[in-house]
Amino acid sequence: MSDLVSMSPRELSRAEVMQQLKAKRITQRQAAEQLGLTVRQIKRLWRAYRTGGAKALISKHRGRPSNHQLDPKIKKKAHEMIRERYADFGPTLAHEKLTEVHHLQLSLETVRQLLIAEHGWQPHRARPVQTHPLRTRRARRGELVQLDGSPFAWFEERGPACSLLVYIDDATGQLLELFFTPAETTFSYFAATQRYLARHGRPVAFYSDKHSIFRLTNAAATSASGLTQFGRAMTELDIAIICANSPQAKGRVERANQTLQDRLVKELRLQRISNAERANAYAPQFMADFNRRFGLPPADPIDAHRPLLLSHQLEHIFTVQTPRTVTQNLTVQHNKIVYQLDQPRGTRAFRGAQVMVVEDAQGQITLEYQGRQLAYTLYQQQRRQAEVVSSKQIAAAVEAAQRKPSVTIPAANHPWRNYPKPKAPPEPPGRGAAPGGQAPPAGGA
Repeated sequence: MSDLVSMSPRELSRAEVMQQLKAKRITQRQAAEQLGLTVRQIKRLWRAYRTGGAKALISKHRGRPSNHQLDPKIKKKAHEMIRERYADFGPTLAHEKLTEVHHLQLSLETVRQLLIAEHGWQPHRARPVQTHPLRTRRARRGELVQLDGSPFAWFEERGPACSLLVYIDDATGQLLELFFTPAETTFSYFAATQRYLARHGRPVAFYSDKHSIFRLTNAAATSASGLTQFGRAMTELDIAIICANSPQAKGRVERANQTLQDRLVKELRLQRISNAERANAYAPQFMADFNRRFGLPPADPIDAHRPLLLSHQLEHIFTVQTPRTVTQNLTVQHNKIVYQLDQPRGTRAFRGAQVMVVEDAQGQITLEYQGRQLAYTLYQQQRRQAEVVSSKQIAAAVEAAQRKPSVTIPAANHPWRNYPKPKAPPEPPGRGAAPGGQAPPAGGA
Protein backbone atom coordinates (compact mmCIF):
# COMPACT_ATOMS: atom_id res chain seq x y z
CA MET A 1 0.00 0.00 0.00
CA SER A 2 2.94 2.30 0.58
CA ASP A 3 3.87 2.09 -3.14
CA LEU A 4 0.57 3.71 -4.27
CA VAL A 5 1.10 7.17 -5.76
CA SER A 6 -1.65 9.72 -6.50
CA MET A 7 -0.94 11.60 -9.69
CA SER A 8 -2.80 14.13 -11.82
CA PRO A 9 -3.47 13.44 -15.53
CA ARG A 10 -0.63 15.74 -16.55
CA GLU A 11 1.78 13.94 -14.20
CA LEU A 12 0.66 10.54 -15.55
CA SER A 13 1.38 11.71 -19.10
CA ARG A 14 4.86 12.77 -18.07
CA ALA A 15 5.48 9.40 -16.37
CA GLU A 16 4.48 7.51 -19.54
CA VAL A 17 6.80 9.64 -21.68
CA MET A 18 9.64 9.09 -19.21
CA GLN A 19 9.11 5.30 -19.44
CA GLN A 20 9.32 5.50 -23.25
CA LEU A 21 12.44 7.62 -22.92
CA LYS A 22 13.94 5.06 -20.51
CA ALA A 23 13.23 2.25 -22.98
CA LYS A 24 14.90 4.40 -25.70
CA ARG A 25 11.83 4.23 -27.93
CA ILE A 26 11.81 8.05 -28.33
CA THR A 27 14.38 10.80 -28.15
CA GLN A 28 14.36 13.77 -25.79
CA ARG A 29 13.29 16.07 -28.64
CA GLN A 30 10.33 13.80 -29.44
CA ALA A 31 9.41 13.71 -25.74
CA ALA A 32 9.45 17.52 -25.66
CA GLU A 33 7.10 17.65 -28.68
CA GLN A 34 4.64 15.20 -27.08
CA LEU A 35 4.47 17.09 -23.77
CA GLY A 36 4.65 20.57 -25.27
CA LEU A 37 7.83 21.37 -23.32
CA THR A 38 11.32 22.45 -24.21
CA VAL A 39 14.24 20.02 -24.41
CA ARG A 40 15.76 21.70 -21.37
CA GLN A 41 12.63 20.95 -19.32
CA ILE A 42 12.68 17.32 -20.52
CA LYS A 43 16.27 16.97 -19.31
CA ARG A 44 15.28 18.30 -15.89
CA LEU A 45 12.34 15.86 -15.65
CA TRP A 46 14.54 12.98 -16.87
CA ARG A 47 17.11 13.62 -14.15
CA ALA A 48 14.37 13.69 -11.48
CA TYR A 49 12.82 10.48 -12.86
CA ARG A 50 16.11 8.58 -12.84
CA THR A 51 16.76 9.68 -9.23
CA GLY A 52 13.34 9.29 -7.60
CA GLY A 53 11.18 7.43 -10.07
CA ALA A 54 7.57 8.41 -10.81
CA LYS A 55 7.19 10.07 -7.38
CA ALA A 56 9.70 12.71 -8.43
CA LEU A 57 7.29 13.93 -11.11
CA ILE A 58 4.63 14.88 -8.53
CA SER A 59 4.34 18.62 -7.80
CA LYS A 60 6.09 19.66 -4.61
CA HIS A 61 3.27 22.17 -3.85
CA ARG A 62 0.68 19.45 -3.36
CA GLY A 63 -0.81 19.62 0.13
CA ARG A 64 0.78 22.99 0.89
CA PRO A 65 -1.06 26.30 1.11
CA SER A 66 -0.73 28.49 -1.95
CA ASN A 67 1.77 31.32 -1.87
CA HIS A 68 -0.87 33.55 -3.50
CA GLN A 69 -3.75 32.88 -1.15
CA LEU A 70 -5.48 35.77 0.62
CA ASP A 71 -4.06 36.76 3.98
CA PRO A 72 -6.51 35.48 6.66
CA LYS A 73 -6.29 38.83 8.48
CA ILE A 74 -7.28 40.76 5.35
CA LYS A 75 -10.05 38.29 4.63
CA LYS A 76 -11.41 38.64 8.17
CA LYS A 77 -11.34 42.44 7.98
CA ALA A 78 -13.04 42.42 4.59
CA HIS A 79 -15.73 40.11 5.93
CA GLU A 80 -16.36 42.44 8.90
CA MET A 81 -16.56 45.54 6.67
CA ILE A 82 -18.99 43.85 4.30
CA ARG A 83 -21.17 42.63 7.15
CA GLU A 84 -21.27 46.05 8.87
CA ARG A 85 -21.59 48.42 5.90
CA TYR A 86 -21.81 46.72 2.51
CA ALA A 87 -24.03 43.67 3.03
CA ASP A 88 -26.41 44.60 0.19
CA PHE A 89 -23.72 45.99 -2.14
CA GLY A 90 -22.84 44.32 -5.42
CA PRO A 91 -19.31 42.95 -5.97
CA THR A 92 -18.10 45.90 -8.06
CA LEU A 93 -19.26 48.63 -5.69
CA ALA A 94 -18.16 46.68 -2.59
CA HIS A 95 -14.72 46.15 -4.15
CA GLU A 96 -14.40 49.89 -4.82
CA LYS A 97 -15.23 50.76 -1.20
CA LEU A 98 -12.93 48.13 0.30
CA THR A 99 -10.06 49.24 -1.95
CA GLU A 100 -10.46 53.02 -1.87
CA VAL A 101 -11.94 53.65 1.58
CA HIS A 102 -10.41 50.83 3.64
CA HIS A 103 -7.27 50.26 1.49
CA LEU A 104 -7.68 46.47 1.35
CA GLN A 105 -5.81 44.86 -1.54
CA LEU A 106 -8.43 42.46 -2.89
CA SER A 107 -9.38 41.37 -6.36
CA LEU A 108 -12.90 41.82 -7.68
CA GLU A 109 -13.38 38.05 -7.93
CA THR A 110 -12.28 37.60 -4.32
CA VAL A 111 -14.91 40.08 -3.14
CA ARG A 112 -17.49 38.34 -5.30
CA GLN A 113 -16.68 34.95 -3.76
CA LEU A 114 -16.86 36.47 -0.25
CA LEU A 115 -20.31 37.86 -0.96
CA ILE A 116 -21.52 34.54 -2.35
CA ALA A 117 -20.04 32.30 0.34
CA GLU A 118 -20.65 34.35 3.48
CA HIS A 119 -23.41 36.83 2.66
CA GLY A 120 -25.65 34.92 0.28
CA TRP A 121 -25.25 37.29 -2.65
CA GLN A 122 -26.61 35.98 -5.94
CA PRO A 123 -26.12 37.47 -9.39
CA HIS A 124 -29.17 38.86 -11.15
CA ARG A 125 -30.87 36.64 -13.66
CA ALA A 126 -29.86 37.59 -17.17
CA ARG A 127 -32.60 39.40 -19.04
CA PRO A 128 -33.67 38.17 -22.45
CA VAL A 129 -31.68 39.87 -25.16
CA GLN A 130 -33.64 42.52 -27.05
CA THR A 131 -32.28 43.86 -30.27
CA HIS A 132 -32.62 47.61 -30.88
CA PRO A 133 -30.99 49.61 -33.66
CA LEU A 134 -27.81 51.25 -32.46
CA ARG A 135 -27.23 54.97 -32.72
CA THR A 136 -23.76 56.47 -32.93
CA ARG A 137 -22.81 58.80 -30.09
CA ARG A 138 -22.63 62.49 -30.83
CA ALA A 139 -19.12 63.70 -31.53
CA ARG A 140 -18.93 66.72 -29.21
CA ARG A 141 -19.73 67.22 -25.56
CA GLY A 142 -22.89 69.30 -25.18
CA GLU A 143 -24.35 68.53 -28.62
CA LEU A 144 -27.09 66.31 -27.19
CA VAL A 145 -27.94 66.04 -23.49
CA GLN A 146 -30.45 63.40 -22.43
CA LEU A 147 -32.65 64.27 -19.45
CA ASP A 148 -35.23 62.30 -17.50
CA GLY A 149 -36.87 62.13 -14.08
CA SER A 150 -36.62 59.06 -11.87
CA PRO A 151 -39.10 58.80 -8.96
CA PHE A 152 -37.62 56.45 -6.36
CA ALA A 153 -37.06 55.96 -2.62
CA TRP A 154 -33.65 57.60 -2.84
CA PHE A 155 -33.33 58.00 0.95
CA GLU A 156 -34.82 54.54 1.68
CA GLU A 157 -36.61 54.67 5.07
CA ARG A 158 -34.65 57.73 6.25
CA GLY A 159 -36.65 60.27 4.28
CA PRO A 160 -39.56 60.73 1.87
CA ALA A 161 -39.53 59.43 -1.67
CA CYS A 162 -38.71 62.03 -4.32
CA SER A 163 -37.71 62.36 -7.96
CA LEU A 164 -34.19 62.74 -9.32
CA LEU A 165 -33.74 64.79 -12.49
CA VAL A 166 -30.82 63.36 -14.47
CA TYR A 167 -28.90 65.18 -17.24
CA ILE A 168 -26.37 62.95 -19.06
CA ASP A 169 -24.19 63.84 -22.04
CA ASP A 170 -24.65 61.67 -25.12
CA ALA A 171 -21.07 62.01 -26.40
CA THR A 172 -19.21 61.15 -23.19
CA GLY A 173 -21.76 59.42 -20.94
CA GLN A 174 -20.93 61.91 -18.18
CA LEU A 175 -23.47 63.09 -15.64
CA LEU A 176 -23.83 66.85 -16.09
CA GLU A 177 -26.57 67.53 -13.53
CA LEU A 178 -28.43 65.74 -10.74
CA PHE A 179 -31.28 67.49 -8.96
CA PHE A 180 -33.53 66.07 -6.23
CA THR A 181 -37.08 67.42 -6.18
CA PRO A 182 -40.39 66.33 -4.60
CA ALA A 183 -41.98 65.78 -8.03
CA GLU A 184 -41.40 66.40 -11.72
CA THR A 185 -42.83 69.85 -12.37
CA THR A 186 -42.06 72.71 -14.69
CA PHE A 187 -40.45 74.70 -11.87
CA SER A 188 -38.28 71.74 -10.80
CA TYR A 189 -36.93 71.42 -14.35
CA PHE A 190 -36.43 75.20 -14.39
CA ALA A 191 -34.32 74.97 -11.21
CA ALA A 192 -32.29 71.99 -12.47
CA THR A 193 -31.68 73.59 -15.86
CA GLN A 194 -30.58 76.85 -14.24
CA ARG A 195 -27.98 74.93 -12.21
CA TYR A 196 -26.89 73.16 -15.39
CA LEU A 197 -26.50 76.40 -17.36
CA ALA A 198 -24.51 78.04 -14.57
CA ARG A 199 -22.08 75.11 -14.53
CA HIS A 200 -21.72 74.20 -18.23
CA GLY A 201 -23.40 76.79 -20.44
CA ARG A 202 -26.06 76.27 -23.11
CA PRO A 203 -26.12 72.87 -24.89
CA VAL A 204 -27.27 72.49 -28.47
CA ALA A 205 -30.26 70.26 -27.68
CA PHE A 206 -32.04 68.42 -24.87
CA TYR A 207 -33.31 64.88 -25.55
CA SER A 208 -36.33 63.96 -23.40
CA ASP A 209 -39.42 61.78 -23.30
CA LYS A 210 -42.94 62.87 -24.27
CA HIS A 211 -43.84 64.26 -20.86
CA SER A 212 -46.30 67.15 -20.91
CA ILE A 213 -43.56 69.40 -19.51
CA PHE A 214 -41.68 69.17 -22.82
CA ARG A 215 -44.47 68.97 -25.41
CA LEU A 216 -48.22 69.57 -25.71
CA THR A 217 -49.72 66.12 -25.23
CA ASN A 218 -53.30 67.13 -26.06
CA ALA A 219 -53.72 67.53 -29.79
CA ALA A 220 -56.78 69.74 -29.26
CA ALA A 221 -54.99 72.05 -26.82
CA THR A 222 -54.17 75.52 -28.02
CA SER A 223 -51.33 77.74 -26.91
CA ALA A 224 -50.27 81.20 -27.96
CA SER A 225 -46.87 79.91 -29.07
CA GLY A 226 -47.63 76.21 -29.50
CA LEU A 227 -45.01 75.46 -26.81
CA THR A 228 -45.04 74.38 -23.21
CA GLN A 229 -43.57 76.67 -20.57
CA PHE A 230 -40.31 74.70 -20.62
CA GLY A 231 -40.29 74.76 -24.42
CA ARG A 232 -40.84 78.52 -24.44
CA ALA A 233 -37.94 79.03 -22.02
CA MET A 234 -35.61 76.84 -24.10
CA THR A 235 -36.61 78.73 -27.26
CA GLU A 236 -35.56 82.00 -25.60
CA LEU A 237 -32.22 80.37 -24.73
CA ASP A 238 -31.79 78.92 -28.27
CA ILE A 239 -31.80 75.32 -27.01
CA ALA A 240 -33.65 72.71 -29.07
CA ILE A 241 -35.90 70.07 -27.46
CA ILE A 242 -36.09 66.64 -29.10
CA CYS A 243 -38.63 64.13 -27.76
CA ALA A 244 -37.79 60.42 -28.02
CA ASN A 245 -40.36 58.10 -29.57
CA SER A 246 -39.62 55.24 -27.13
CA PRO A 247 -37.70 54.60 -23.89
CA GLN A 248 -35.11 52.60 -25.83
CA ALA A 249 -34.31 55.65 -27.96
CA LYS A 250 -32.96 57.47 -24.89
CA GLY A 251 -31.45 54.33 -23.43
CA ARG A 252 -28.38 56.12 -22.11
CA VAL A 253 -30.30 58.06 -19.46
CA GLU A 254 -32.56 55.07 -18.76
CA ARG A 255 -29.54 52.87 -17.98
CA ALA A 256 -28.03 55.68 -15.94
CA ASN A 257 -31.20 55.76 -13.80
CA GLN A 258 -30.82 52.05 -13.06
CA THR A 259 -27.18 52.54 -12.09
CA LEU A 260 -28.01 55.51 -9.86
CA GLN A 261 -30.81 53.60 -8.12
CA ASP A 262 -28.10 51.16 -7.01
CA ARG A 263 -24.96 53.24 -6.51
CA LEU A 264 -26.36 56.61 -5.50
CA VAL A 265 -28.77 55.13 -2.95
CA LYS A 266 -25.90 53.39 -1.18
CA GLU A 267 -23.67 56.47 -1.32
CA LEU A 268 -26.44 58.58 0.25
CA ARG A 269 -26.71 55.96 2.99
CA LEU A 270 -22.97 56.05 3.67
CA GLN A 271 -23.06 59.86 3.76
CA ARG A 272 -26.12 59.74 6.07
CA ILE A 273 -28.10 62.04 3.79
CA SER A 274 -31.87 61.93 4.23
CA ASN A 275 -33.28 65.05 2.52
CA ALA A 276 -33.20 66.67 -0.90
CA GLU A 277 -31.32 69.79 0.20
CA ARG A 278 -28.27 67.90 1.46
CA ALA A 279 -28.47 65.49 -1.48
CA ASN A 280 -28.32 68.37 -3.97
CA ALA A 281 -25.26 69.74 -2.16
CA TYR A 282 -23.58 66.31 -2.38
CA ALA A 283 -24.51 65.74 -6.05
CA PRO A 284 -21.43 67.51 -7.59
CA GLN A 285 -19.07 65.30 -5.59
CA PHE A 286 -20.87 62.16 -6.70
CA MET A 287 -20.95 63.28 -10.35
CA ALA A 288 -17.21 63.92 -10.35
CA ASP A 289 -16.50 60.42 -9.05
CA PHE A 290 -19.04 58.83 -11.44
CA ASN A 291 -17.60 60.62 -14.48
CA ARG A 292 -14.05 59.66 -13.49
CA ARG A 293 -15.03 55.99 -13.47
CA PHE A 294 -17.42 55.73 -16.39
CA GLY A 295 -16.96 58.82 -18.56
CA LEU A 296 -15.54 58.46 -22.08
CA PRO A 297 -13.52 60.96 -24.11
CA PRO A 298 -15.53 62.61 -26.93
CA ALA A 299 -14.67 61.93 -30.55
CA ASP A 300 -14.24 65.69 -31.06
CA PRO A 301 -12.51 67.55 -28.18
CA ILE A 302 -14.30 70.85 -28.97
CA ASP A 303 -17.03 71.56 -26.42
CA ALA A 304 -20.39 72.43 -28.02
CA HIS A 305 -21.69 74.35 -24.98
CA ARG A 306 -22.27 78.07 -25.55
CA PRO A 307 -21.99 80.77 -22.87
CA LEU A 308 -24.99 82.65 -21.51
CA LEU A 309 -25.56 86.14 -22.91
CA LEU A 310 -26.28 89.32 -20.95
CA SER A 311 -29.75 89.36 -22.51
CA HIS A 312 -30.58 86.00 -20.92
CA GLN A 313 -32.32 87.04 -17.72
CA LEU A 314 -32.80 83.58 -16.23
CA GLU A 315 -34.93 84.81 -13.31
CA HIS A 316 -37.50 86.07 -15.83
CA ILE A 317 -37.09 83.30 -18.41
CA PHE A 318 -37.65 80.53 -15.88
CA THR A 319 -41.16 81.68 -14.95
CA VAL A 320 -44.58 80.47 -16.03
CA GLN A 321 -45.86 83.07 -18.50
CA THR A 322 -49.49 82.88 -19.59
CA PRO A 323 -51.19 85.41 -21.92
CA ARG A 324 -54.59 86.72 -20.82
CA THR A 325 -57.10 89.22 -22.27
CA VAL A 326 -58.26 92.16 -20.13
CA THR A 327 -62.05 92.30 -19.84
CA GLN A 328 -64.25 95.40 -20.11
CA ASN A 329 -64.21 95.56 -16.30
CA LEU A 330 -60.41 95.68 -16.35
CA THR A 331 -60.10 92.22 -14.80
CA VAL A 332 -57.86 89.26 -15.67
CA GLN A 333 -58.63 85.68 -14.69
CA HIS A 334 -55.85 83.15 -14.21
CA ASN A 335 -55.74 79.86 -12.34
CA LYS A 336 -59.20 80.36 -10.80
CA ILE A 337 -58.28 83.84 -9.50
CA VAL A 338 -59.63 87.17 -10.77
CA TYR A 339 -57.19 90.11 -10.74
CA GLN A 340 -58.55 93.67 -10.82
CA LEU A 341 -56.31 96.22 -12.55
CA ASP A 342 -55.90 99.54 -10.77
CA GLN A 343 -57.47 102.46 -12.66
CA PRO A 344 -55.04 105.35 -13.03
CA ARG A 345 -55.31 107.68 -16.02
CA GLY A 346 -55.16 105.74 -19.28
CA THR A 347 -56.07 102.39 -17.76
CA ARG A 348 -59.24 102.09 -19.86
CA ALA A 349 -57.04 101.65 -22.90
CA PHE A 350 -56.16 98.18 -21.56
CA ARG A 351 -59.66 96.87 -22.34
CA GLY A 352 -59.23 93.94 -24.73
CA ALA A 353 -55.42 94.13 -24.49
CA GLN A 354 -53.22 91.06 -24.13
CA VAL A 355 -51.28 91.02 -20.87
CA MET A 356 -48.87 88.41 -19.58
CA VAL A 357 -49.45 86.73 -16.23
CA VAL A 358 -46.00 85.84 -14.89
CA GLU A 359 -45.64 83.40 -11.98
CA ASP A 360 -42.29 82.57 -10.36
CA ALA A 361 -41.28 79.50 -8.34
CA GLN A 362 -42.44 81.13 -5.08
CA GLY A 363 -45.95 81.69 -6.47
CA GLN A 364 -45.60 85.47 -6.84
CA ILE A 365 -47.81 86.84 -9.63
CA THR A 366 -46.84 89.77 -11.86
CA LEU A 367 -48.95 91.26 -14.65
CA GLU A 368 -46.86 92.59 -17.52
CA TYR A 369 -47.78 94.58 -20.60
CA GLN A 370 -45.12 95.33 -23.22
CA GLY A 371 -42.34 94.83 -20.69
CA ARG A 372 -43.76 96.92 -17.85
CA GLN A 373 -45.57 95.76 -14.75
CA LEU A 374 -49.19 96.60 -14.00
CA ALA A 375 -50.62 97.23 -10.54
CA TYR A 376 -53.55 95.07 -9.49
CA THR A 377 -55.61 93.84 -6.56
CA LEU A 378 -57.18 90.44 -5.92
CA TYR A 379 -60.86 90.58 -6.73
CA GLN A 380 -62.14 87.04 -6.38
CA GLN A 381 -60.85 83.51 -5.96
CA GLN A 382 -63.02 80.75 -7.39
CA ARG A 383 -63.35 77.22 -6.08
CA ARG A 384 -61.08 74.75 -7.79
CA GLN A 385 -62.62 71.90 -9.72
CA ALA A 386 -61.13 68.52 -10.56
CA GLU A 387 -57.78 68.94 -12.30
CA VAL A 388 -55.88 66.64 -14.62
CA VAL A 389 -52.64 65.43 -13.01
CA SER A 390 -49.96 63.30 -14.68
CA SER A 391 -48.96 59.96 -13.19
CA LYS A 392 -45.58 61.31 -12.05
CA GLN A 393 -47.26 64.10 -10.04
CA ILE A 394 -49.96 62.09 -8.25
CA ALA A 395 -47.95 61.75 -5.03
CA ALA A 396 -47.28 65.50 -4.84
CA ALA A 397 -50.96 66.28 -5.53
CA VAL A 398 -52.15 63.94 -2.76
CA GLU A 399 -49.68 65.43 -0.25
CA ALA A 400 -50.82 68.96 -1.18
CA ALA A 401 -54.44 67.97 -0.66
CA GLN A 402 -53.63 66.54 2.77
CA ARG A 403 -51.97 69.79 3.83
CA LYS A 404 -55.09 71.84 3.05
CA PRO A 405 -57.44 72.54 6.00
CA SER A 406 -60.70 70.63 5.89
CA VAL A 407 -62.71 73.75 6.85
CA THR A 408 -62.23 77.10 5.11
CA ILE A 409 -61.82 79.88 7.68
CA PRO A 410 -62.80 83.38 6.47
CA ALA A 411 -60.01 85.94 6.42
CA ALA A 412 -59.86 88.74 9.00
CA ASN A 413 -61.02 91.33 6.44
CA HIS A 414 -63.76 89.15 4.94
CA PRO A 415 -67.08 91.04 4.51
CA TRP A 416 -68.83 88.32 6.46
CA ARG A 417 -67.02 89.48 9.61
CA ASN A 418 -68.36 93.05 9.16
CA TYR A 419 -72.04 92.11 9.10
CA PRO A 420 -74.04 93.74 11.99
CA LYS A 421 -74.82 91.29 14.71
CA PRO A 422 -78.58 90.51 15.07
CA LYS A 423 -80.34 91.91 18.17
CA ALA A 424 -81.25 89.41 20.86
CA PRO A 425 -85.04 88.77 21.13
CA PRO A 426 -86.78 89.98 24.36
CA GLU A 427 -87.00 87.41 27.08
CA PRO A 428 -90.53 86.06 27.82
CA PRO A 429 -92.02 87.08 31.20
CA GLY A 430 -91.22 84.68 34.00
CA ARG A 431 -93.68 82.89 36.28
CA GLY A 432 -93.47 85.53 39.03
CA ALA A 433 -93.03 88.52 36.79
CA ALA A 434 -95.33 91.50 37.01
CA PRO A 435 -97.24 92.81 34.02
CA GLY A 436 -94.99 94.71 31.65
CA GLY A 437 -92.05 92.51 32.52
CA GLN A 438 -91.34 94.31 35.80
CA ALA A 439 -90.12 92.31 38.74
CA PRO A 440 -92.55 91.92 41.73
CA PRO A 441 -91.86 93.99 44.79
CA ALA A 442 -89.64 92.53 47.43
CA GLY A 443 -91.35 90.59 50.17
CA GLY A 444 -94.22 89.26 48.03
CA ALA A 445 -97.75 90.65 48.50
